[in-house]
Amino acid sequence: MRQLPLWLAAVWWGSLSTLGFFVVPMLFVYLPSPALAGGMAAKLFSAQTVISTLCAVALLLLSRSNRSPAIADIAQAATIFIVAGVLLALLVELAVAPRIVARDNLALWHRVGSAMYLGQWLCATVVFGKLARTAGIACSAET
Repeated sequence: MRQLPLWLAAVWWGSLSTLGFFVVPMLFVYLPSPALAGGMAAKLFSAQTVISTLCAVALLLLSRSNRSPAIADIAQAATIFIVAGVLLALLVELAVAPRIVARDNLALWHRVGSAMYLGQWLCATVVFGKLARTAGIACSAET
């Protein structure tokens, strides 16, 4: 149970990395048309929003548990990035994605969505790093 936040952060970061930097680019390479690849990417990004939101909510709930002061400080610092990451995910899903699907100024909204996705990935990276450091502090405190 003690390592659950680290695992959640790893799932969040890993799923963002895999989808954004590997799967979606491969869709555009191997599917017969950009429209088909874009439609599939939209569905995958929607699923990623669910994963991101579930991981973030679970991380926020778990960060409220009793911990040592050193771990609590790191968890508190990570909270800002958890909230920012999930807000970016929800903004992309609810505000940017509909404009991309409607092809409303597609180039602009694609750049905005990509920047926000990268921001979410950076937030997840920071959270994962901070929780990995927390795990290291907890392990050294136990020995």
